[in-house]
Amino acid sequence: MFGILASGTAVPHPAAFALIALLLMLVEYLFHRLNHHDSYDPRETAASLAIAVGHKVIEAFTVGVVAAPVVFVSGHRLLDIPMSGALAWIALFLGVELSYYVHHFAMHKVRWLWATHAVHHSATRLNLSAAVRLGWGGHLTGGFVFYLPLVLIGFPPLAVFGMLGASLVYQFFLHLAAPPHLGPLEWVLNTPRHHQVHHAANSAVLDRNFGGVLIIFDRMFGTFAQAPKGEPLVFGVAGVESSLNPIRIVSNTWVDMYRQWGVSRGVRARLSLLFGPPG
Repeated sequence: MFGILASGTAVPHPAAFALIALLLMLVEYLFHRLNHHDSYDPRETAASLAIAVGHKVIEAFTVGVVAAPVVFVSGHRLLDIPMSGALAWIALFLGVELSYYVHHFAMHKVRWLWATHAVHHSATRLNLSAAVRLGWGGHLTGGFVFYLPLVLIGFPPLAVFGMLGASLVYQFFLHLAAPPHLGPLEWVLNTPRHHQVHHAANSAVLDRNFGGVLIIFDRMFGTFAQAPKGEPLVFGVAGVESSLNPIRIVSNTWVDMYRQWGVSRGVRARLSLLFGPPG
């Protein structure tokens, strides 16, 4: 996450945000424990935190994979868009939101991307600790490519990825164990209630609600869903046995792909294995 947007607007420093996140997890855990709610499994939370540490270490070593193509595309940008007015920031916000929606949709539909993203969906309890359960090596799978069109158009790279970083900070709070109802805002914003549906493995709502800060693109493109009535939401990856081993969690889908690669024959079969739908 970038520390500063191009305009100088501060985004929480990663270390400061990590500390705040841990404190909020503790508050949420104690709140639910005092109210006798089984919202946290200490072993699953420990696995999530171990995965989060590995994610940050690998992200630090692979950030150059993103920097090089971003600098190249920026050098061939079509326009120079000054970030000196509100209109430019609104346009960038909507552009990042649309790019994130497409990226997130692709992470659920393309196995190469799902292999990393599945880690985030592997928690069987949705709470703030699940928010930091992120797959390792995301830079290497090329997710940043979805944001390069904004750089090519002419938005400053730091502004693009800073805005994305701000969106990810917002999304941390979407993982509340007890989501509040936000009234009319539920029509426009991606809220904890909408995000619970996104994480659900129930067949009726599988692969829905891909938005970042906004839910409007899901409503526009037909991927929005509300929680099914009379049916409790079940979390985790559908059809995959849950694990408390961080290494197994982050490698499960990759190992499965590797094994299938060994028995696949022909270019078409192998391309389908990599870029076809998960499952």
